[in-house]
Amino acid sequence: MGSDRFDLPGMVRGEPSLARRLGLTTHVSPLRYKAEQLRLAFTSAGAAVLEDWLVDVANARGARIVTRPQGIPQAFVPPPVEVFSNEELVVCLCQAQCLDRPQMLRLPAQLISAGAVDARKLVRVARRERAERLLAELARLALRVDPRHPTWTQICDLLGHPPRLRQPLLHWTRLADPVPHRGLCDGRSWRLVA
Repeated sequence: MGSDRFDLPGMVRGEPSLARRLGLTTHVSPLRYKAEQLRLAFTSAGAAVLEDWLVDVANARGARIVTRPQGIPQAFVPPPVEVFSNEELVVCLCQAQCLDRPQMLRLPAQLISAGAVDARKLVRVARRERAERLLAELARLALRVDPRHPTWTQICDLLGHPPRLRQPLLHWTRLADPVPHRGLCDGRSWRLVA
């Protein structure tokens, strides 16, 4: 008996991709291939799939809003930014080929909110890798929290208005923390996690 289910290279059997949930097509990604090769050269204990390794790299570069349950392996040395830039890391995390683990998208958002990327270079890589729709959706969510954030505003301006996704990527509160007011986090105001 046949199945209409297909698996992308590097996928965990039975775990759907983000593309499947969002109804997006994927392409053969040179950046994903590069990341897979770097994963072999800069191994991280317990990183069963590329997404685990990308989380470890983001954590090692200061984005800690999401971690793997066992944390970053002590012996892990990520590739230097000269070899695998923050812009490439962000786009790799924003690819539709990734496993459908929406919490992972909080990591690229944190790197962008912290100003760890060059917006022009990021958009150039995102276009080349066909990740602009996911990046644009993250920008819309982030600008809901901080409409004047310089990097997110620039990304939004550079991307224009790609078509919206058919399903929500994640909720905007996943990119932000509530600001305490009189000792209580009552949700009156929010700030982007940077």
